[in-house]
Amino acid sequence: MTESPLLPDRLSELRFGRLVLGLMALGFLAVLAAAVSAGVVMVRTQDRAFWVDHTYQVERGVTGIRLSLEQMRSTRRGALLRLSPTMRDSYYKAAADLHAHIDRVANLTADNPVQQARARRLKALATTVDGMLTASLSPGALATPEAEDRRQAAGAAVGRLAATMLAAEAQLLIDRRAEQQASYRLFYIVLAVTLLLLVGVAAGSVWIIRRYTRDLNTSRTALRGLNENLEGAVRERTTDLQRANDEIQRFAYIVSHDLRSPLVNVMGFTAELDAATKPIAALIDKAEEVAPEIVTQDARLAAKEDLPEAIRFIRTSTQKMDRLINAILRLSREGRRTLAPERLDMTALVQDIVGTLKHRTEELGITIRVAPKLPDIVSDRVAIEQILSNLIENATKYLHPARKGEIDVRGRIEAGRVTYDVIDNGRGVDPRDHERIFDLFRRSGQQDQPGEGIGLAHVRALAYRLGGTISITSQLGEGATFHINLPTRFVEEKKA
Repeated sequence: MTESPLLPDRLSELRFGRLVLGLMALGFLAVLAAAVSAGVVMVRTQDRAFWVDHTYQVERGVTGIRLSLEQMRSTRRGALLRLSPTMRDSYYKAAADLHAHIDRVANLTADNPVQQARARRLKALATTVDGMLTASLSPGALATPEAEDRRQAAGAAVGRLAATMLAAEAQLLIDRRAEQQASYRLFYIVLAVTLLLLVGVAAGSVWIIRRYTRDLNTSRTALRGLNENLEGAVRERTTDLQRANDEIQRFAYIVSHDLRSPLVNVMGFTAELDAATKPIAALIDKAEEVAPEIVTQDARLAAKEDLPEAIRFIRTSTQKMDRLINAILRLSREGRRTLAPERLDMTALVQDIVGTLKHRTEELGITIRVAPKLPDIVSDRVAIEQILSNLIENATKYLHPARKGEIDVRGRIEAGRVTYDVIDNGRGVDPRDHERIFDLFRRSGQQDQPGEGIGLAHVRALAYRLGGTISITSQLGEGATFHINLPTRFVEEKKA
């Protein structure tokens, strides 16, 4: 077989298409990965910013502790010196602020066990300092150097512990700001890579679109040239097909008539032979009465059994041959019949077919369900009736012995065409025979029903003439579904 010159170009085009799709997929996946990475880095950067701000809050809290302690000391001295009547109230307010700042720092450092321990120690020292200073403000309190030294020592301990906490937070701030800056740098790097990938994917997409546009224009120009002669080529091809179909029809008609002539002779001579067996049998009977010794066992069997049996076989075969020839003639006449498209109410048409089978279905207990609204079509009524009648009647014949027969007729419209399904729960068809059953004189499964094997072949021929197809979905023992796909509006091609 000669390889088409277009095949290498087609293969190259397919490889290029796969390469382009692969590269675009990789590009978009890379952009997606970069976007996800940017999102992760952004979240990480926000987390670092949160902890930097958190450290600032802790520093402000510790600074507030130191300021409140200084205010307590200064307002206490002012109260002792009675510089102002409000000094005592200012002291108590500063003491309350001290404890509030310590509690706030304790809450903020819940993630830092070391600072938490310091906050608890600071709380205890602040309570001691507050108690000492408050006691010194009581009427009659003695101001001894030893007591003042203890108060000074306790206050200094609070200051030192606060300074230690502040130094620890300062180091944390340095570390966290460094991490924040690193996150910013990583974010900008990822963002730059994402932008580069976007630019690359965009440039690649533009290049691919330009190439395909160029190829499309080239193909369109070539297609325009082909279309200039397409209509004439189609008319020529249609004429050739019609001529071939007419030849086939004439051939079938001639062959059928030529076969019938010798068949009639065979049937006639068979009838004469059948008539001749009677006097021969009578002669044998008379010979047995008059001279039995001249009649052999072989002669008796030949005259009374073998010859009648052979004639019966010949007659059965000729009758079958006659039915087959009649079937060929019917197919030939059907192929020559002019189709007459008309709008068909398919629900009513199928209901009429079911009505003609009512006696048989009631006798066998078969249930036939027809969809309430089958799609209507414009087609040849006789052909459609023959197709559906054959399929529904076949479904009533080939029942499963273990269950009652059920048949459903449904329809649907898909892509401007209509599909009718004839569904049964009968014996089913072996998948190996799905194509075979549509061949002329071919049957499948157990042959316990009358027929010559032309029904489904006739159905397929009709479907083809109507511009449609027929197929089967089935498993042996699980029922069968025949799908008839037809145009919603059939227009017969005019003969040239």
